[in-house]
Amino acid sequence: MASIVSCFSKFCLTLFLLVLFHGSTNAKLSTNFYSKSCPNLLPIVKFIVHSAIMKEARMGASLLRLFFHDCFVNGCDGSVLLDDTSSFIGEKNAAPNRNSARGFNVVNDIKSAVEIVCPGVVSCADILALSARDSVTILGGPYWDVKLGRRDARTASQAAANNNIPSPSSNLNQLISRFSAHGLSPRDLVALSGGHTIGQARCTTFRARIYNESNIDSSFARTRQRNCPRATGSGDNNLAPLDIHTPTYFDNSYFKNLIDRRGLFHSDQQLFTGGGPTNSIVRGYSNNPRSFRSDFAAAMIKMGDISPLTGTKGEIRKNCRRVN
Repeated sequence: MASIVSCFSKFCLTLFLLVLFHGSTNAKLSTNFYSKSCPNLLPIVKFIVHSAIMKEARMGASLLRLFFHDCFVNGCDGSVLLDDTSSFIGEKNAAPNRNSARGFNVVNDIKSAVEIVCPGVVSCADILALSARDSVTILGGPYWDVKLGRRDARTASQAAANNNIPSPSSNLNQLISRFSAHGLSPRDLVALSGGHTIGQARCTTFRARIYNESNIDSSFARTRQRNCPRATGSGDNNLAPLDIHTPTYFDNSYFKNLIDRRGLFHSDQQLFTGGGPTNSIVRGYSNNPRSFRSDFAAAMIKMGDISPLTGTKGEIRKNCRRVN
């Protein structure tokens, strides 16, 4: 009898451990993930993001872009925030991020504040996701409930960043393919590209377009040329707004610009070309800002679902710049 009880107890223990392990490695993201473990998380993030944007409106676009660049490289795991180490070369100095990725200090400030009230609880990946949402909302864009519960990567890959983040020189087929690889549709592509309604870009990223392309409004090209010399190496870091009309307000002007052939990047204007498959989506968003806002929020939620680390995978970093 004792042996039967002993075997049953061992079976129950094994079953319990299997259930626990399965649940911990297949955890789902949830909008209320920190409701008990860190109830003040959301107001802390919003306060610091708001303060940063009040100091520099461009910071909102920088935080949004940082989240995008994180998710497109091995998933939304906070890897973009890591400094280089002796064991890996990180993503900060990859071609799409070098001299252009910004907002790291804001994320670090949020993490420091959160660690005071909820030490070892909230991931840097989740802080980045919340920062992107709050940036959009503060600048006049839509609000959406952010799913949380991501954990932080223990490594990063410069090569993966170079290979996976779409280039400003991408053509439409390349863009559709790159987004499709992450489970994002052409409509998601166009909606997320609408994030270019805020922010600025460096001359080196749009020089070829304003001097060499024909699918561009001539007056717009001349305006941009005034602060972006033709010669490579001259004025490379000079800035221009991605949206010529409302660069610090989140609206649908970006799509009106495309119809007027005033997209700053080659990749932007590719969304609206002669007979292109995304033309109707661009025109729809230009006429219906509510549709754009709704689709943008939905696409941000989908992007936030790209390969998160959950359960026992990864870690909760104490410092977003380095692994524990």
